[in-house]
Amino acid sequence: MNPTDMTAVELVTAYGAGELSPVEVARAVLDDIAARDRDINAFCLVDEDHALAQARRSEERWRTGYAKGLLDGVPISIKDIFLTVGWPTLRGSQAVDPDQPWDVDSPVAARLREDGMVFVGKTTTPEIAWKAVTDSALCGITRNPADPTKTAGGSSGGSAAAVAAGMTPCSVGTDGGGSIRIPASFCGVVGFKPTHGRIPLFPASPFGPLAHAGPITRTVEDAALLTDILSLPDPRDPTALAPPVSTFRGALNRDLTGLGVAYSRTLGFATLDPEVGDIVDRAVRCLDGAGMRVVEADPGFDDPIDAFETLWAAGAAAMLRHFPDGSRDKVDPGLLRVWERGERVGAVEFLDARAVAAAVGITMGVFHQTHNVLLTPTMPITAFDAGHDVPPGSSATRWPQWTPFTYPFNMSQQPAISIPAGRTSAGLPVGLQIVGPRHSDDLVLAVARFAERALAP
Repeated sequence: MNPTDMTAVELVTAYGAGELSPVEVARAVLDDIAARDRDINAFCLVDEDHALAQARRSEERWRTGYAKGLLDGVPISIKDIFLTVGWPTLRGSQAVDPDQPWDVDSPVAARLREDGMVFVGKTTTPEIAWKAVTDSALCGITRNPADPTKTAGGSSGGSAAAVAAGMTPCSVGTDGGGSIRIPASFCGVVGFKPTHGRIPLFPASPFGPLAHAGPITRTVEDAALLTDILSLPDPRDPTALAPPVSTFRGALNRDLTGLGVAYSRTLGFATLDPEVGDIVDRAVRCLDGAGMRVVEADPGFDDPIDAFETLWAAGAAAMLRHFPDGSRDKVDPGLLRVWERGERVGAVEFLDARAVAAAVGITMGVFHQTHNVLLTPTMPITAFDAGHDVPPGSSATRWPQWTPFTYPFNMSQQPAISIPAGRTSAGLPVGLQIVGPRHSDDLVLAVARFAERALAP
């Protein structure tokens, strides 16, 4: 098997058996990036020397029988939002000066480094990860491996495209309104947003209680393993949760007999592309036939888009006001409009929006008293033409208007995962979203693993 087609679990199994070395795999991944990324543009930075040096150290550890961590020697890419020692973190912005010390690892980078993973590069993001497609004046347009004329989604579009194209087996992204799940759905990979605080963040995200970090992978098992690594504590995040008491990978094969599963096709307010709806309907029927007890039920909250956009704009303005003088002339015009909107948000309006978010969380908490997990489409549409912030020809003028299934669960801070549900007649991926109560990350991953197996061709 080509190393670039292997999952993270398959790679460490091959390392342990002496069938592959981390250096072989790193070279294969770097060659694939060199060959493929000119068409995809998933990476804003690739560091061949650094990757091979890390791979050689990992190879020596495996040779002597002392692997450093769960995924020692596995190549990984990192979204260009996370601080990473020795590499600039430009956040997709021309306003960030690359000529400054880059001597701090974010908790995400620190945990991956401690585990012995091989850093091959940083993936593209729209400016400060503000929108649900991945393009910027700094890095250009990131395209979908399923069809390079289409968007990869965003804001973790570079990470999802890198994984979908086989350029790394796994990546780490951020998700403040769907930014892991949207590109995972569009590109046909697994994207997991754990409970807020499950993965520590530093510096604190300006999007505050909306912000999550999480893995993007080809399989649920790889996502669980990465979550085990990334959930280790870091003192720099005062909002982080306590360390988990068991492993997420260890909970994947739990007994799901009698689980109460709800399916909401529209959440009560979304408009769904008919072919997407048919694909998700078939996936849900498959799960019901495989032993899950699925009933149709809407959670019962109204579309919270106005409150979400208030919180989003306030967060963007909080970050951008610290950018250098003259930044207004450099930022994405759409981001500038969000910035200006955020500067007009007052304390009372902000707190009212937080109250709406709390109400969504309360509603979902009650809903989960009856239904253990909720299934929805991840996206109401498939990937659209690259280079646009909204689907061409649609009535949408802002990105949250075409992402109704994702941002509510950032407001409620719940774990949610997107897994591949199928492809359209045009070959474009469609995602199935699985949402669980807060702190039920292990359950969400276990249901996703069950669904992954049930939906396998």
